[in-house]
Amino acid sequence: MSAVAIFGAGSWGTALALLLAGKGVPVRLWGRDPAQMAAMQATRENGRYLPGYHFPDALTATADLVSTLEGADCVVMAVPSHGFRQVFRQLVPGLRDGLPVVSVVKGIENDSACTMTQVMREESAGKALALCVLSGPSFAEEVARGLPTAVTVACANRDKAGWVQRLFSAPRFRVYSSLDVTGLEISGAMKNVIAIASGIADGLGYGLNTRAALITRGLVEITRLGTALGADSRTFAGLSGLGDLVLTCTGHLSRNRTVGLKLGSGKTLEQALAEMTMVAEGVKTTLSCAQLAGKVRVEMPILEQVRAVLYEDRPCTEAAAELFQRALKEEV
Repeated sequence: MSAVAIFGAGSWGTALALLLAGKGVPVRLWGRDPAQMAAMQATRENGRYLPGYHFPDALTATADLVSTLEGADCVVMAVPSHGFRQVFRQLVPGLRDGLPVVSVVKGIENDSACTMTQVMREESAGKALALCVLSGPSFAEEVARGLPTAVTVACANRDKAGWVQRLFSAPRFRVYSSLDVTGLEISGAMKNVIAIASGIADGLGYGLNTRAALITRGLVEITRLGTALGADSRTFAGLSGLGDLVLTCTGHLSRNRTVGLKLGSGKTLEQALAEMTMVAEGVKTTLSCAQLAGKVRVEMPILEQVRAVLYEDRPCTEAAAELFQRALKEEV
């Protein structure tokens, strides 16, 4: 039985730990707060981020980074993008060649504009790791509840992608495989930005027509950026693209849509974030995606308006008007 080390004890890392441990896979779940991890191990649940879901016997919670990694056959990185590099750098000395390392983080690093696999490649230079990405429409709470969910895992090595696919597959958790690592990472990051826009529209009281337009044109922007960076355009019509975009733009459990709702209802970004306990990756990722779009010279008007609302205090109504007053053009 393969042993799995999961770094990042937020809701998503915990949900995946519950999924694997529920299959009998030995899982060690790491978090940076010793007191919180000790409480999780004692109470056998993540009372802060995913309360009410009992830890199976195969799941151990710990704040000891070294012991978490020891003997692991697979490493899962669930640390938010702004802390990802720091944690991964500490793991590198203990990583062996060929080890599957799976990023489940839907964000892009600020400043460097690196995806998470690019961060790992930089930090582990000289090691032949099997870098993977797992993404798709998957709210953590629904996975923890055992509700049917389908996702995709991508790796440049087809055999490793298949191995991780089999590791995570469960009766109600279907995993597809892919070779398009870039496509999964760009769609996973950008869908959060579009979800903020969707939340803003809902907060302003706009209708379902508006939401459908944002999802559709948002997918166009995601595809433009992804293909400019070398992704397969077909990826964006799949689970990690359209599937995750629809979920995040419409679901009440979406953190990024929630941020948008608060902004659209008149709250400042600081007020919106202060009312949330979990990280909304789209807030920081908006800057990274805008930087990437500038590098490859891709037009992304929705992304640009979200950036202006978040970081230039542009009124939400003004941003919406700007999108609809742009010059007319053909759709394709």
